[in-house]
Amino acid sequence: MSIDRAAKQLSIPKSSLSNWVRAAKKGQLAAVGQGQRVPNEQEIELAKLRRELAEVKQERDLLKKFAAYFAKESR
Repeated sequence: MSIDRAAKQLSIPKSSLSNWVRAAKKGQLAAVGQGQRVPNEQEIELAKLRRELAEVKQERDLLKKFAAYFAKESR
């Protein structure tokens, strides 16, 4: 699987995944992020769900605007 595809599937920036892969190949994965710990699966899932929620809220708000616009047009 390519880094591009994996980053899309995980909903993370390609640059972050590239950095992690490069660090892992050098055996320096723990050093990534200047001492920051690597997020666990639950934290990654939470971040993904928050991004999805923000996207769905934007879609909902856009649909509300469309509905209001078309309701005016049909009068």
